[in-house]
Amino acid sequence: MVRKIFGFLITLLIISVIPIANAQISYGEKADQKSVEVAISPVGNVHVKHVIRSSDLPKQVDLVRGTVSNILVTNENGEEKPFLVIGENKGVSIFPSEDNSVVEYDLEDVLSKIDNVWTWDFRYLQTTVFIFPKEADLIFANERPVYLDEKRVIACHGCQMFLQYSIDEPKVLENAKWKDREFVVEIKSHSNIEKFTFDQPSKSITFDVSEENNFVTAIIPLELLWGPYAVFLDDEKIFFYEVNNNGTHVWLNMKPESSGEISIVGTTAVPESPIIAPLVIGFLIIVILPIIRKANHR
Repeated sequence: MVRKIFGFLITLLIISVIPIANAQISYGEKADQKSVEVAISPVGNVHVKHVIRSSDLPKQVDLVRGTVSNILVTNENGEEKPFLVIGENKGVSIFPSEDNSVVEYDLEDVLSKIDNVWTWDFRYLQTTVFIFPKEADLIFANERPVYLDEKRVIACHGCQMFLQYSIDEPKVLENAKWKDREFVVEIKSHSNIEKFTFDQPSKSITFDVSEENNFVTAIIPLELLWGPYAVFLDDEKIFFYEVNNNGTHVWLNMKPESSGEISIVGTTAVPESPIIAPLVIGFLIIVILPIIRKANHR
């Protein structure tokens, strides 16, 4: 082990006196990464953490692209370890170690706020775990919405992703009334939402959006409007995602290409409650089944 460390130090000394241009020179085999974690703060700060499996050879860790600062290499107990920076913070070489190594650093100039939406064209060909701020509940990976659970974590395999999310997305609460019943529909968007209407006979919700190419998310009580759904922009059918259904509400997400009237059409609407019907059928089965069995025995 002492020989290996001595040899590594000699190599570091040689490399330190040779100019490294544009990170074309590397030292050590590619590291075997146990995990890669990207933590994002509410104001767009990024902290990256790589856990590298133990090895009896020097290993090279490529860093996520961006402006890298505050590089730190430790063991899993937090004890600092020496390392070599490759190129202009493009990677690090670490000593052989019987323990796992942890490489951490801050990353700047990767998240941009465009039209109130944080965006990041991310590429790192390792499985990467993203930890989002608690204020985020919906993110978009290559424009496909992903609903976040309470942990606010997703894993990206592979990982090439155009990431978009918003933590200050305005929301409006609209009242949908039918006879003596009232339901709250929540609509989240940076577009202005106006002229909300619920029409029971046509089993539809309509509202106007003022901006083009803005994400719109409608959170609809299932007792009010049940799917399958269709979504229209000014009577033309458009693509949408059913992002989440928790048994009481459904999240429908769309991105209209122009301003206009959005119509969400379901298959049943209050008072044709799809939640009550299965309960009634179940009750009838419980009552009738014993009667049928008795009749069969006779």
